[in-house]
Amino acid sequence: MTDTQKSPHEPSYEPLKYGEREIQEGTFTTFPNPRPGRDYNITITLPEYTCKCPFSGYPDFATLTLTYTPSQKIVELKAIKLYINGYRDRYISHEEAINQIMDDFVGAVEPVKAILVGNFNPRGNVHTVVEVHYP
Repeated sequence: MTDTQKSPHEPSYEPLKYGEREIQEGTFTTFPNPRPGRDYNITITLPEYTCKCPFSGYPDFATLTLTYTPSQKIVELKAIKLYINGYRDRYISHEEAINQIMDDFVGAVEPVKAILVGNFNPRGNVHTVVEVHYP
């Protein structure tokens, strides 16, 4: 490595890119349920969830599957994507992550019921699935 090259492990002090700003500001945005009198389910799959192990710092990867019965509000899909992407640099356990995501989702969307499943990729020969129910 020459004197002018940066190590890939050195922090970068470049300004945030627009996508990074959107992720940083990500919250659950909702819109009115177009069929509030009908009982139906919505399933959203997020196959690119990532966070960091709070003990080792190694990355964890998972597919999240959220199934909910809406009441008065529907979650906007780009908003949930940005919110979930906000976890990529967080040090958080599988269990806490899935519970926190459910808490934030319920607080914003107020569904009739919801199930969130975090299916984490195996790491160190261990495969974890965390499933949270509301109510």
